[in-house]
Amino acid sequence: MLFQDFRLFTGERVLHRADVLVSSGRVVAVGAGLRGGPVVRGAGRTLLPGLVDAHVHVVPGASRQAVRFGVTTQLDMFAEPRVLRVERAAGPDAADLRSAGIGATAPGGHPGQYPRFSAFPTVSDAASADAFVAARVTEGSDYLKVFASSAPGEPDLPTVSPEVVAALVSAAHDRGLRVVVHATDQEAALMAVRAGADGLAHLPFDRPPCPVFVAALAPVFVVPTLTAVESFCQVSHEVDPRVAARLDADALANLEDRMEPPPAPCYRPEYASEAVRPLRDAGVAVLAGTDAGVPGTAYGASLHRELELLVSAGLTPVEALAAATSVPARCFGLVDRGRVAPGLRADLVVVDGDPTRRITDSAAVAAVYRGGRLVSGRA
Repeated sequence: MLFQDFRLFTGERVLHRADVLVSSGRVVAVGAGLRGGPVVRGAGRTLLPGLVDAHVHVVPGASRQAVRFGVTTQLDMFAEPRVLRVERAAGPDAADLRSAGIGATAPGGHPGQYPRFSAFPTVSDAASADAFVAARVTEGSDYLKVFASSAPGEPDLPTVSPEVVAALVSAAHDRGLRVVVHATDQEAALMAVRAGADGLAHLPFDRPPCPVFVAALAPVFVVPTLTAVESFCQVSHEVDPRVAARLDADALANLEDRMEPPPAPCYRPEYASEAVRPLRDAGVAVLAGTDAGVPGTAYGASLHRELELLVSAGLTPVEALAAATSVPARCFGLVDRGRVAPGLRADLVVVDGDPTRRITDSAAVAAVYRGGRLVSGRA
């Protein structure tokens, strides 16, 4: 298959006219004047690598919905094994799934307060950290998620101590797992970074970012989840009609919903968004993730809102697209995707318009390919 005469975002840079040759599910060549067939013509459209949502919580059906919006890989940050089995068996017409499985939290801690989660193992002390991580490896977790804080507005829930976080990080690293930490306040985030965590699953939004906080985050990657922060803070926005048209009634209702109860007054959405540009300037890797599954989100669809918010927060459109392609692939060791380059998976998205200049054009998904095979839309 030949994608001919496209504007191409490779995952790292823009080629204004390029051909991409695909064979046996892989990219064979990128250049000009390539030959092969059948041919998909660019005609002013943009070709992107398959998008990666770096923070979701899957439910049955999530991966099939996500792929319709160009999300070909989802990074799940807490799901029970029974749900993962369903989604991992969704087949080639659904987004690929990597997961932390069950996250590490204190007995009675977040997210155990939500009815959607059944009873799951917790970590009571540092001595039990190694066994907890070993059990996640046995279940097939691809990385470890640790809850170092509760949700905003729920300060009374127990959380794991710094000693437990450090023990979990050590046990995970000993087994070759990355560690991603849930921390919605700066104190918990700094504790996690000092314990050796690899990334933050949210940007804290309990106070304004300061230079000391930004500098402390330099060793890690961050997933701002500005979409979820909007929902926490009861911020509403108009749903893009191109997105709404692809959602069923239940998914659209969840997208238009907001989290309850309202968070504590100190939590403000601008505290997270104001941190994005300074973190970028400090060399911190910024990843696009949505927290899809919580009220105010929809699988796949919300990633386009997240890209818009990242640009509003100071990233360029090209940097935002990289945050949803090559950057999460690099940070999570997904060496076969995230870029359009010879030898990599032909996970590709055809978009009407030019999201490298107008990031909202990313929502105009015309066709989605996984492994070179059309799985959504029309070529």
